[in-house]
Amino acid sequence: MDLDKRPQGAGEGCLTAAVRIPVRLVVLIVVVPVRMLWDALVVCARALHRSVLRPLGRVLFVIPLTWLWRWVLVPVGRGVAWLVTYGLVTPAVWVWRQVLTPLGRGVAWLAGTLVTYLVVKPAVWVWRWVLVPLGRGAAWLVTYLLVKPVVWLVTYLVVKPAVWLWERVLVPVGRGLVWLVTYLVVKPVVWLVTYLVVKPAQWVWRWVFVPVGRAVAFVAREIGDAFAVAWRVAGHVSRAVGRALKWVARQLVGRPVAWVYRTVCTPVGHWVRDAVWRPVRAALATARDTVRRARREAWRALVGGGPAVRPREPQVAPARTLGSTTTAPGAAPAPEISPRKRG
Repeated sequence: MDLDKRPQGAGEGCLTAAVRIPVRLVVLIVVVPVRMLWDALVVCARALHRSVLRPLGRVLFVIPLTWLWRWVLVPVGRGVAWLVTYGLVTPAVWVWRQVLTPLGRGVAWLAGTLVTYLVVKPAVWVWRWVLVPLGRGAAWLVTYLLVKPVVWLVTYLVVKPAVWLWERVLVPVGRGLVWLVTYLVVKPVVWLVTYLVVKPAQWVWRWVFVPVGRAVAFVAREIGDAFAVAWRVAGHVSRAVGRALKWVARQLVGRPVAWVYRTVCTPVGHWVRDAVWRPVRAALATARDTVRRARREAWRALVGGGPAVRPREPQVAPARTLGSTTTAPGAAPAPEISPRKRG
């Protein structure tokens, strides 16, 4: 049985085997007791849940809650629903439908009419014939007396001098500063950082951290695989130990108990049933019949009259006729052996 399901790579060699085998042996030794303890706890927890917690939960919670829901909450809820429906919802719906809706429609029509003829139409007339012409005249005056002169002054006194200053002075000065900063500061700093920090860091990363990380990842992967394999092996071991304990318990406890029950308890029970219980039952039945007859005889002697009580005769089981499964009350019991087999 192959417990390692991971495919073996082509580059794995003696070093891989030398690391993998000791790691898996150590992990197996550690994991087997843990897995056996875990399986034992799982079995105990399942037995406790099945035999104690589930019946106790049913007795303490499910049955009382079911009874409370069925016989208390459901009737109370139905009564409350009936009261709310016929005491609140139905009257409210009737008032809304028959009173408030027509009243609201009338109020809305009246309010709409008043607002239309008292507010909207006068406001529209004032806007169209007063405010719009007045606004157009004010806009013409502001445009030709204030905005255009201000725009002309700002254009020829501020914007054009600022553009000339930007193009003729600031842009060349900025370019010169950028060239000076680039060739006197940035490039030397970049060269120093590249050859004093980046290159050594790359070398350390490539030749130190990458091999160490690969080794750590390889060891961690092998430990994880070892734990997985050890857990599966521990499961097989735990199941084998459980089967062995089950066989030992059956051989040491189950079979002796079954033998004692079959060879001792069953004959003793049959003897008690045949020698003690049946005679006691027959004696009790006889005593009961004797007491009943004595009581009837005493009653007849005190009151008088009435037929004498005949003693109860034992009932004979109706016999079956030969060749038939039905019983005949007057038929004598016939042997059930065929005439051909008698001789």
